Amino acid sequence: MTTTVSFTGKDGKKVDGQLAEPSGTGKAPAVVLVQEWWGINDHVKSLAERLAKEGFLVVAPDLYHGKIAKDADEAGKLMTELDTLQAVQEIGAAASYLREHPRGNGKVGVIGFCLGGALSFASACHVDGLSAVVPFYGIPPAEKVDYTKVTAPILAHFAKNDEWATVAKAEEIKKQLDAQSKPMTLEVYDAQHAFVNDTRPEVYDAANAKLAWSRSVDFLKKHLS
Repeated sequence: MTTTVSFTGKDGKKVDGQLAEPSGTGKAPAVVLVQEWWGINDHVKSLAERLAKEGFLVVAPDLYHGKIAKDADEAGKLMTELDTLQAVQEIGAAASYLREHPRGNGKVGVIGFCLGGALSFASACHVDGLSAVVPFYGIPPAEKVDYTKVTAPILAHFAKNDEWATVAKAEEIKKQLDAQSKPMTLEVYDAQHAFVNDTRPEVYDAANAKLAWSRSVDFLKKHLS
């Protein structure tokens, strides 16, 4: 189960989030989980719980501040209205919360899906002290990112059949990072956008979702333990 927690951003504003703790009482690697464009719905909470079962201390900041989209039109509106840099600041506040949490081992990564994938890339550029970043099928606005500022290793997952977060755009990000000798691994799947979301049978791909999840868990454990 997840529980609601609150933390304060650099601007002094309170941000709520969903916290999931691993079993036991020892120190654990920590992960900020960044929502899809729907908001903090049951699927996001289930992902937090899955990460906790893998041994991570997890918090999913509520970037929509209580709003959850009922359909794609509303999700698109909420995503369009979201201030990217404000959202990244709130992801940074979540990272600070985890870094100071008594169960945390001091290392923090970011993982995000869809909108959260785009914000994971942006966080790699703007949030200090991250140890690993795992974006799934999301591309941030070019004017909101500066890839010269990336310090954490990145593992990015993209789908071949995705008209929004295209493989070509992901390859362009990798090209920029490669030119600076910054580590980014790009994994491409014969699947559709949101193929990890098991609440959407029209796009969910069980085999590729399992593979991408396994790769992500291994990557996070390698860099956060």
